[in-house]
Amino acid sequence: MDWSDIYTFTVVAFLLVASPGPNGILIAKTVPRSGRAAGFANVVGFVSAFYLHGALSILGISVILLQSATAFTVIKYLGVGYLFWIGIKALVSVGYSNIESKAVRPSVNQRTLIQAYLEGFLTNALNPKVSMFYLAAFPQFISTSDSSATSAFFLVFIHSLLNAIWFGTFVVLFASLSSVTRSPGVQKWISATTGIVFAGFGLKLAAFDPDN
Repeated sequence: MDWSDIYTFTVVAFLLVASPGPNGILIAKTVPRSGRAAGFANVVGFVSAFYLHGALSILGISVILLQSATAFTVIKYLGVGYLFWIGIKALVSVGYSNIESKAVRPSVNQRTLIQAYLEGFLTNALNPKVSMFYLAAFPQFISTSDSSATSAFFLVFIHSLLNAIWFGTFVVLFASLSSVTRSPGVQKWISATTGIVFAGFGLKLAAFDPDN
């Protein structure tokens, strides 16, 4: 693997990180209600999922999932169920806040760091966009030399670093705007957007066919 490969991978990985997806929405939902630390716990969960995907790709398990229709279907619908669960919870919270008609307090629906970490981890571990990146694109950058595992995990590190910087910036931004984002109107908008985006990704994943 030479520097041109590293540069190309970095560009591809950055485009994946920066493209619209559930990660930014999750942080927008977490930080105003649970604080900056919970937002960073989300990001640590994102990064952990990347290392899981990278390890599976390096070990060849991703190839098995891609070639086994049953295994892939099971993983796919686990992802569908999780995305719908997050989306429905967010939409229900909008209706609940409408009934109460009260200002959103920081303590309402506050997540522990473990809960925030798990949400970030599962959102990416079951994200079809990340899965297909590590199933299809990632192996193209792995050499067949004896040090291929080291090179591969270096690429995972690059992807993780880009993600941490990008979404760490999101956390700081939303934390600095906490006085605005904690207002009832903005919270309802964030919850509604979260529900629609996650449900939409669930539908997209349900319709996804790796053969097409």
